Amino acid sequence: MPSSRAFEDMWRDLAPVGRSASSGGYFRQPWASAETELRAWFAEACASRGLTVETDGIGNQVAWWEPSTPSDVPGVLTGSHLDSVLDGGAYDGPLGVVSALAAVDVLRDRGFEPSRPLGLGVFVEEEGSRFGRACLGSRLVTGATTWDEARELRDRDGVFLADAVADAGLDPSAGLLSVDRVGTFVELHVEQGRDLVDREVAVGLASEIWPHGRWRFDFAGQANHAGTTRMEDRRDPMLTCAMTVLAANKQARLAGQRATFGRLAVEPNGTNAVPSRVTAWLDARASSDDGLATMVAEISRQADDRAGRDGTSLVVTPESVSGSVGFDPDLAARLARLGDWPVVPTQAGHDAGILSDAGIPTAMLFVRNPTGVSHSPDEHAETADCLAGVDALADVLAELAGAPA
Repeated sequence: MPSSRAFEDMWRDLAPVGRSASSGGYFRQPWASAETELRAWFAEACASRGLTVETDGIGNQVAWWEPSTPSDVPGVLTGSHLDSVLDGGAYDGPLGVVSALAAVDVLRDRGFEPSRPLGLGVFVEEEGSRFGRACLGSRLVTGATTWDEARELRDRDGVFLADAVADAGLDPSAGLLSVDRVGTFVELHVEQGRDLVDREVAVGLASEIWPHGRWRFDFAGQANHAGTTRMEDRRDPMLTCAMTVLAANKQARLAGQRATFGRLAVEPNGTNAVPSRVTAWLDARASSDDGLATMVAEISRQADDRAGRDGTSLVVTPESVSGSVGFDPDLAARLARLGDWPVVPTQAGHDAGILSDAGIPTAMLFVRNPTGVSHSPDEHAETADCLAGVDALADVLAELAGAPA
């Protein structure tokens, strides 16, 4: 097992950045001060290991450990992201970045020399917490999303993504990272669930990512006085929204899937006023593409029916939808033999899914999360399990980057 000092030193460096004094959670939104500080930290951590970081025009970063004998064989990339959800946990994303750096330390301590390039990478705006498009950095570099489309996205304050990127001192015209050099991608991540806890193992491999997405539900009605308007005279979009939230919960439970309304915007947002508009965002996930489409369609149908009874209207807009991702089974089987790790599915989206969709052989390692809680200040992983993850990642990278070119 690797020395804990380097890992714990890096973790201690990251701990205060973007942390809320009141909740203990993290606010590391892309192209804002905390995330900019973290990108600078990553560049310094790579420089201390003799690696030079390349930063592209939107903030994606990569540093390559080159083989002593130059090779034009596609390399192995590992890493994750440094941004967080609003009031998020410490481990989602940064664990994969810190573990990548620590794994390089382990490999060098072992005397390992790569026979093909080994890269450490960080993708921006993985969570989609600011501009509503999950895995935006990896979507842009793989071509799944174009810059012309992305630049028009706005955050909650109405700031265009193009302006946020420029305000962070970045220039998209400088270009994006190329994935042409990436032959395999491996992402280590804290598990966002309890599968490894139930199996009583510290490390696992991913088999697949469930299809998932975000849909915006715009409910419109008529603003009116909360006191003088009789209940039977109201056209209240909040009632339609409330019924839709309950319908989503029921449909997900019946199908054994996931549906969550976690964000809401109300206009005019007054205590003594019937709302004129309610906008709600649905996060839905299912074990199959057909299952996801069926569930969202049924939730939308019930919402539309209720709108007709309430005298309101509804428009449903898909904002970010990702199909099912099955990770390379041969690669997963090959890597599972290194540590006899279980191969498990995940319901969470990751940059690994975007690179896999782009045709890059991809694998994920998970580190046990003792409570299964994620996207919360309570997210956690024990140091011993994190170090086991570093060792596992080092073994995987040695297997992939040490293979004859």
